[in-house]
Amino acid sequence: MRRSPLPWSRRLMLAVLAFVATAVASHGQWLWRQDEAAYDLMVGDWTYRPDPSVLVVAIDEDSLARIGQWPWPRSVHARLLDRLTDAGAERVALDLMLTEPDRRDSRQDAELAAAIRRNGRVVLPVLAAPAAGDRMAEELLPIPLIADSAAALGHSDVEVDGDGVARGVYLHAGIGQPHWPALGLALADLPVHAARGLPDPDPALESPYQWRRDDYVRVRYAGPPEQLPQVSYADVLDGQVDAALLRDRRIVVGMTASGIAPRLLTPTTREYWMSGSEYQANIASMLLQGKQIQVVPPLVQDLVAGLLAALCVLLLGLRLPWLAALCSLPMGLATSWLLLRTASLWWAPAAATFGILMVLLVWAVWRISAWHRQANRDALTGLGNRLRFEQSLQQECDAARRSGKPLSLVLIDVDHFKRHNDRHGHQLGDRVLRDVAALIAAHARRPRDMAARYGGDEFAMVLPDTPTSGARQVIEDLIADVRALPAPAAGDDSRITLTIGVYTRVPDSQLHPHHFVEGADAALYRAKANGRDGYAMDGA
Repeated sequence: MRRSPLPWSRRLMLAVLAFVATAVASHGQWLWRQDEAAYDLMVGDWTYRPDPSVLVVAIDEDSLARIGQWPWPRSVHARLLDRLTDAGAERVALDLMLTEPDRRDSRQDAELAAAIRRNGRVVLPVLAAPAAGDRMAEELLPIPLIADSAAALGHSDVEVDGDGVARGVYLHAGIGQPHWPALGLALADLPVHAARGLPDPDPALESPYQWRRDDYVRVRYAGPPEQLPQVSYADVLDGQVDAALLRDRRIVVGMTASGIAPRLLTPTTREYWMSGSEYQANIASMLLQGKQIQVVPPLVQDLVAGLLAALCVLLLGLRLPWLAALCSLPMGLATSWLLLRTASLWWAPAAATFGILMVLLVWAVWRISAWHRQANRDALTGLGNRLRFEQSLQQECDAARRSGKPLSLVLIDVDHFKRHNDRHGHQLGDRVLRDVAALIAAHARRPRDMAARYGGDEFAMVLPDTPTSGARQVIEDLIADVRALPAPAAGDDSRITLTIGVYTRVPDSQLHPHHFVEGADAALYRAKANGRDGYAMDGA
């Protein structure tokens, strides 16, 4: 298969155009829904064995039925914490709203604070209250008595994408500055700066009144909801859970009962919801095993997308372009999948895939158009071929019949062409045909004029809206220009000349294209009989 006829300069220009358009689409996140759909497909079943130290103590329907209506007295949570302390739990995240004091019995707060101090390894949540109306965003911390007793505080802000799916987490967030670790990160108790993600894109926009977030990562879930080990809150409280199951565990205590617990959709399934507490437990498990998915920085994201589209343009200019097209088509998705599975890096593929598709579409249209042109064009001279001539003559004959204007058909023969071929060879003969064809094309200068190679050394011109006088002027100029051509070969005194026959009529219902061909052919033979290097006309 031949290489692309486009010069490299043109290909490079198209590659730059594809790069810019794709990079702009990537930067604008125009196809974010398609990106997220691709992400969900890639990670939906990409599960792992959860960290064995992570456990969820679930406030489930059974616990509510056994202990009573929610909310429970805080002394109940104090008793649970003592159970976990006695069992030797490694760390406990108490994922409960403790932002207001117990107004019925202040001793409840004191009991819970004391139990937290006895444990010494309790993490409490910081809630984010978004700005609404005249109210500014704020952090909702546990009451001071309880907060001061905790080993650490962590924000429980859940990052939900525009389609309602929780795919990521900001490892640090807070009002003014992102100073609180995520609750799951605080539970994992990793060294400072051990877990980092995509930085805040606008760190200079710090404000004491805004909720700031930093270190974004995608959550790699251990599996669908309830994949992590869970025990019932009531069972732990009643001593029905073996202490060995709780020893050295990082435990999230939180609501899982339907109708009360926050519910989240995840990439693992759309059929079941995940509670906010299990979401935090998944974050802890992920970080403990280093399974977090980092997001490619925006600049790199845009550059890679643009480069893939530009590479597609360049590949199509090499040999085997159809193979290049087939290889280019999955390039965006394949790159994304490989980065995800081998390096835990998320690179959004939709913009690159769309850019490649657009490149391939334009290329396919161009190729089909080129094939169409080639199917109607003579390969040697570049003029229309016999098929194109017949189509044009039929169209112009019909048009002239409707308009009542004359149509002229010109048949042209290169004089003594066989003699040129026999003397100087076929290569020189081909050059003669190309030179003559170029002059014929130059004289068929109007948009509807059509020049064609009729066959061998014969050419044709279809001249719509052209009376006999106009056709005569065209062919006289053409004959003069051909006579001015240099001799075909050095030392050869013979010149290139033409013999031409012209047939001009206003078509009616009885006059068809083959009548024009017959009339022009008869005129051509009269011109040959008159000694060649001239023309004969049949006009009415």
